[in-house]
Amino acid sequence: MSSFFTIPGAQKKRKRAPTTENPKKETPWLHCQRPRKERDDESISGSSESEDGGFDEPEDAQEGSDSENEGETAAEKRLRLASRYLENVKEQVEVGFNAEGVDREILLERRLREDVAEAKGKVYRTIAGELAPEKASHTLFRGNNLATTSVATCAPFAYTVHKDRTLVKWRLQDLPANQFPQTTKKKPKKQAPPRRQPDKVHSRQGDRAKAAKNKNYQGHTGEILCVAASEDGQYVVTGGSDRRLIIHDAKTLKPLRVFTHHRDAVTGLAFRRGTNQLYTASKDRTVKVWSLDDGPPFAYVETLYGHADEVVDIAALAQERCVTVGARDRTARLWKVVEESQLVFRGGGSEKKTKADHINPKSLALENTMDRVAMLDDELFVTGSQNGSISLWSISKKKPLFILPHAHGFEPPLKPEEASAEKIPDLKQVSPEQPRWITALRTLPYSDVILSGSWDGCVRLWRLSEDKRQIEPVGVLGQPFGVESEEGEVRVNGNHSDENEPWFVKGVVNDISLFERGHRGADGLCVVAAVGKEHRLGRWKTVKGGKNGAVVFEIPRREKEVANGDDSSNKDVDMEG
Repeated sequence: MSSFFTIPGAQKKRKRAPTTENPKKETPWLHCQRPRKERDDESISGSSESEDGGFDEPEDAQEGSDSENEGETAAEKRLRLASRYLENVKEQVEVGFNAEGVDREILLERRLREDVAEAKGKVYRTIAGELAPEKASHTLFRGNNLATTSVATCAPFAYTVHKDRTLVKWRLQDLPANQFPQTTKKKPKKQAPPRRQPDKVHSRQGDRAKAAKNKNYQGHTGEILCVAASEDGQYVVTGGSDRRLIIHDAKTLKPLRVFTHHRDAVTGLAFRRGTNQLYTASKDRTVKVWSLDDGPPFAYVETLYGHADEVVDIAALAQERCVTVGARDRTARLWKVVEESQLVFRGGGSEKKTKADHINPKSLALENTMDRVAMLDDELFVTGSQNGSISLWSISKKKPLFILPHAHGFEPPLKPEEASAEKIPDLKQVSPEQPRWITALRTLPYSDVILSGSWDGCVRLWRLSEDKRQIEPVGVLGQPFGVESEEGEVRVNGNHSDENEPWFVKGVVNDISLFERGHRGADGLCVVAAVGKEHRLGRWKTVKGGKNGAVVFEIPRREKEVANGDDSSNKDVDMEG
């Protein structure tokens, strides 16, 4: 939800003549802009803070009000704009919520606190407990492609990329209409969407033969490893093992520009929230910054150095900074682009040095790579490792706040005859069961929702604890392999003809993308998981019987109990963080 607290003044205010006076310090919330999700947001976000302490109005509003408000002071102008913003928020609270029997002032206060919290870059929404993963519906969709390596969403579309150099655009299904007319006083209800596959809109595949004949060929010549979609719905960006970074038109998937600045495979992409500033990660150990604001031909900005190994994943939010993980250098780095500095967070450890109860020493000792990263807010982020652990980090500490070991369980140990070529193998030399890697990690920005994936047949839902120092389990999307049914039968990965049978994510979950349904997530969460027979970066892990495609999970929200004019399920925003 955008507001005049969050839109940069440079986008709305008039150009001023250059001055020799020392400029005032920039307000921190100017970087924390929020994407415009609805048309009526523009009326609320019709002002921004100016250098003289007041607020600048939109250009069309300024022309009509210059003469009318010519004699007002800066304080009167701030008061007038704040009153206008408050009136618009009251209208949205009345439209977006069923306020029957609920104190409207409580909803209004909560909404204002949320706006300020996002401006400060803090976790302000605790919605993980309101989701019902056990009631989630699912739909598998796929084409005749190789393993799906990544997925990106920009509602109502999803974009998948594959190892056969293919980019596919899908249109996701819409939620069904309300059961009750809007004129009734009953609370409208939403039903789970039918199990209908998304519609395939466009598809584009790279061609090595054409690239060999034409040096100016605008397409991928190798496996596509990552994809990202801009929030304004204009651009889709892909990166691959051919070292190419390609910007596509989101409507037609037509290539607009090809960059070859990276010297090795492009492994990660992230848009700065609410802008068209792009960050890319590569196996050449660098992070590059790009600007897509001015349209083609776009612009390369700068390169960031620091990692000692391949940069395999990247994440970003509203501020002009990003977080990366460097695989075998076992570090996560927070890059402050404006300050041209970085913070280093080191994983791993030893049994002797670590004695905390919430950290498994064996889990730390086995941490040889950090493969996945996702940001919760501007101060907290999570990482996933090959030792199966999910770590919670704060930018104020060099070591993790909390480590959740073996989040997706263990692989069954090999049989002695499979692990050894000897006729009578030594059981002591057989490798024990190994933890499953964290192959996908995603968060809902500025909330307590965390999603992770591996190859255990499901996507797991976690939440950030109230004290923001631990990770707690919430539920499972799908059902893990080898889980006993009520009849005592152990189910394995296979085809399911009965809709009532437990359903599995058949393959390696290589990536996860999500967005909220309805007004501020009132209708639940849509989760899209990219699934493949093999790992996105190589063939060292393959799943027997796996599928190449993607899975859509529609997670509904639990029904709220409203009593005595208050909603007990909602919690106040934690402003202190």
